[in-house]
Amino acid sequence: MTHASDEPGLVVIGSGPAGLSAADAFRQRDSSTPVTILTDDEELPYERPPLSKEFLQGEAEADDAQLHPADWFTEHDVRVLRGSAVEAIDVAGRTVRVDGTSHPYRSLVLACGAGPVAPPFPGGDTALQLRSLADARRLRTRAEGATSAVVIGAGFIGCEAAASLARRGVTATLVAPSAVPQAKRLGERAGGRIVDMLRAAGAEYRGGVSVEAIEDGVVRLDDGSTLEADLILAATGVQPRSALAEAAGIAVEDGRILVDAGMRTSVDGVFAAGDVAWAHNPAAGRRIAVEHWQDADDHGAVAGANAAGAREEWTSVPGFWTTIGDATLKYHAWGDGYDDEHFVDHGDGFTVWYERDGSVVAVLTHEADDDYDRGEELVAKGLPLPASR
Repeated sequence: MTHASDEPGLVVIGSGPAGLSAADAFRQRDSSTPVTILTDDEELPYERPPLSKEFLQGEAEADDAQLHPADWFTEHDVRVLRGSAVEAIDVAGRTVRVDGTSHPYRSLVLACGAGPVAPPFPGGDTALQLRSLADARRLRTRAEGATSAVVIGAGFIGCEAAASLARRGVTATLVAPSAVPQAKRLGERAGGRIVDMLRAAGAEYRGGVSVEAIEDGVVRLDDGSTLEADLILAATGVQPRSALAEAAGIAVEDGRILVDAGMRTSVDGVFAAGDVAWAHNPAAGRRIAVEHWQDADDHGAVAGANAAGAREEWTSVPGFWTTIGDATLKYHAWGDGYDDEHFVDHGDGFTVWYERDGSVVAVLTHEADDDYDRGEELVAKGLPLPASR
């Protein structure tokens, strides 16, 4: 085994928003200690949200998705080793092994993210995925010559991609087991509005059906019908990439790395952030699992700051924005369910307030930014819904 000659510093595994935010926050507080980002991606750090929207629609290029221009890394003395698959972490020796080379660290941030899960049915592994820029390039190239597409899965990535494909002239059909998208999380009425958004973008929604198999460009559904498509995309969920941590003896539960509110793992000097982390949030009073860009960025900022000696905590309410065609939805939530919902139609938009035991635990808005902002405060403080809603 060879050894990297660098002095121990901050090593970050993963180049998504959590990893880059950690490196940035650390460098803001420490201008001299070495900072290295290790990533198996071949690209400099980039945003994933545009991949299913502007990039897929052909309205943006890869450079537009970069989290920082290339010269930022030189100016801030942040080294990015691309195409680097981490083989093992030695927490006793404080080293990370990559391609037979041992990289020492003083602090380590695990921002490994999550990887797409291939559908379990026959032929599922032949469907395209959309998690990386390489995936997005492949999908966009296929879309250029396609006239029809089937998107499997009605999560927000699936909805965004179906709308984007339709907007570029591809006949796109989204299929999912639920009658409307996101019914369990957001409720039937909100799900119905998402169907309206998909149709306004030119996509069709086929709910209440499951895929049994993909065979030679044909999607076979459990109601006996079939859909032929030039392009088939599976947006059927992701799995946190926690295997490295678990193999190193770092505490993992339900596939995620356990961390406190400061993003500290069970091992001294090791932090985790983003999709791979199961972090305690003092405002919620419990651990919260998140899979959204802003939350990953927030996690990373806390991890990087604390790796540099600060004492910060993650206290923000998880949330995200999603754009389906021309419509943007905004959502704040603790993410562990509700027992009552209040749908308010504003004519040109709507708000859904979600309550549990009389306290607001989530808010969903379309063209209602004041409610979105107010909702964040109500969720954070566990307050009831005002009568003036």
